[in-house]
Amino acid sequence: MPKIKTHQATVKRFRLTAKKKLKHRKGGQDHFNSRETGKTKRIKRLDISATKTLVKTIRTLTPYN
Repeated sequence: MPKIKTHQATVKRFRLTAKKKLKHRKGGQDHFNSRETGKTKRIKRLDISATKTLVKTIRTLTPYN
């Protein structure tokens, strides 16, 4: 069976931490941020962990095993 090619868009969006967790940037940061409070803007800058349902799919598309 041939190898599955790495999905480059997924590799760019997710990264593996030292403890083998998948992290990604939260969406909704492109525009309309001037109306947000300072607290909301700071929260949007943080990375969040991928949900358990997505982890299996992400691991098949990327070299993160």
